[in-house]
Amino acid sequence: MIYTVTFNPSLDYIVTVNDFMTGVVNRTSREIIFPGGKGINVSMVLKNLGQESTALGFVAGFTGDEIARLLEEKGITTDFIHVKEGNSRINVKLRAQTETEINGQGPQIASEDLRALYRKLDCLTDGDTLVLAGSIPDTMPESLYMDIMQYLSGKNLNIVVDATRDLLMNVLPYHPFLIKPNNHELGEIFHTVLTDKDDVIRYGKLLQEKGARNVLVSMAGAGAVLITEDGQEFGMEAPKGKVVNSVGAGDSMVAGFLYGYFTSGSYLEAFRYGVCTGSASAFSEELATKEEVLKLLSEI
Repeated sequence: MIYTVTFNPSLDYIVTVNDFMTGVVNRTSREIIFPGGKGINVSMVLKNLGQESTALGFVAGFTGDEIARLLEEKGITTDFIHVKEGNSRINVKLRAQTETEINGQGPQIASEDLRALYRKLDCLTDGDTLVLAGSIPDTMPESLYMDIMQYLSGKNLNIVVDATRDLLMNVLPYHPFLIKPNNHELGEIFHTVLTDKDDVIRYGKLLQEKGARNVLVSMAGAGAVLITEDGQEFGMEAPKGKVVNSVGAGDSMVAGFLYGYFTSGSYLEAFRYGVCTGSASAFSEELATKEEVLKLLSEI
């Protein structure tokens, strides 16, 4: 079973405004509301591809109830912890001449809520996959991803970490199955700017030397790079298409990689699925569907 954890889920309110201007009343030409958060995005794309998962995390208030309802409506299994005070955040994403986002804060997670998460993690068994994705609330310890991996180190799990800076670096000694920085995040770690695939591979290998088993680096329109635990290196150009929506593209890449790997056992096939699934989401108003992914796969 695949489990995803989203520490600060959201309701994403995506509005399209033609000729947006500040200081005046603007009217939308289109509106979409769907559950958001990096782990939740992974679960939704896995479902679209035909792979079941269980979404874990924290929700609160009427917005938290709606997040759970929308996911269950899509047929996604959830096992959220309901925080007593506050509301899950609403993130406003404006599509106009340029994309603009306003992200809410979300509820405060109490120590008892965190203990409840650990009790749920106790149920994971050997062979399961756990996806830890995104940032964590300011009220939680910055070592949280590392703490979770240390707590679970006695189990034979495939743990995926999609995070930045210290959240990512701290987990490397616990040998995550997959990490997925983008080239800008990888460059920030080593205080440099990375645009060339050869440089991305070189610095990706440094993360592998520090403990990561597989390193998948997204490079937006320039494609992606994969360095595998068995010594393979893959690079791929991004499929051709018009970028409509950048939200969730990286999460979709993670979901596509996992689907490709667990259905084929091949890192190359996982990489192909990852790149095409990420691109399919970027080319779509919403998250990638299997039909859209298969179309891009046939064009590579």
